[in-house]
Amino acid sequence: MKLATLKNGTRDGKLVVVSRDLTRLTDASFLAPTLQAALDDWRRIAPHLAALSESLEHGSVPSERFHEHDAHSPLPRAYQWADGSAYVNHVELVRKARNVEMPASFWTDPLMYQGGSDAFVPPRDPIRMADEAWGIDLEAEVAVIVGDVPMGASKEQAREAIRFVMLVNDVTLRSLTGPELAKGFGFFQSKPSSAFSPVAATPDELGDAWDGGKLHLPLGVDLNGKPFGRANAGVDMTFDFPALIVHAAKTRPLSAGTIIGSGTISNKKDGGPGKPVAEGGSGYSCIAEQRMIETIEGGEAKTPFLRFGDTVRIEMKDKAGHSIFGAIEQKVEKYQK
Repeated sequence: MKLATLKNGTRDGKLVVVSRDLTRLTDASFLAPTLQAALDDWRRIAPHLAALSESLEHGSVPSERFHEHDAHSPLPRAYQWADGSAYVNHVELVRKARNVEMPASFWTDPLMYQGGSDAFVPPRDPIRMADEAWGIDLEAEVAVIVGDVPMGASKEQAREAIRFVMLVNDVTLRSLTGPELAKGFGFFQSKPSSAFSPVAATPDELGDAWDGGKLHLPLGVDLNGKPFGRANAGVDMTFDFPALIVHAAKTRPLSAGTIIGSGTISNKKDGGPGKPVAEGGSGYSCIAEQRMIETIEGGEAKTPFLRFGDTVRIEMKDKAGHSIFGAIEQKVEKYQK
């Protein structure tokens, strides 16, 4: 099934079930007012939501048109948002950009940071920043929402805890990351609010593209209407989602509604750095990677970070070309107090 949260003037919105083709919705708030409420009582609520989803597909319940612009992020706020770096190729490239060597342990032990989860951005709302000089960058990723995960969970427990899959734009302020990380205390100001796809889908909706830990489909990233990234989320993923969940739960339980991100999707090309889409490559899921490769090949970065007026679109389609989660589409605007 596919669920979404509609904006309704409250912080947590209203839960709806969305048709598989993303054209129609039906109210689910009589079962659970919000997605978090459903996750908190999942064993009882999930069968009823699944039945409602089937009724929507058969046209046997009242429905209305689903407009992605009316959707908030599936969880407008969450108890926890932990983002990994499952694609070690990406980690290696961005560390090179900061002239920082990558330890060998990064290939065996995932990186993860805890992001702000109190106010996610709706998928069609602007990216508002006060200063272009902060180095505004997109980061296109896949994320999962989990149910309750016990501390010290096994990989099988982690796999079984995955309730939903969705997309995320994890905005990064590149000019702030270096000075901030140099303090030795992690990200904070350099990681503003993220935006998630209009729809979250249960793993069974993904068919054979989902293998229980990875999503084997290209993630489309367009910048100002032109193809920028088509990296396959199932390729070069060093740590799958169960591995990331196990890592997050090593010393603490994870509450239902915790979101775990994959980190920026990054593919290599013929054993080396990826190539732009225009040159026949899979492109990039963030601007920093393209800038790093430009520096390696030509001595300097040429592609600017996001500027006011730029538009980013992130969307994943199935093998038949149909959108799975809807699109994150955001225009960069100057923040006004």
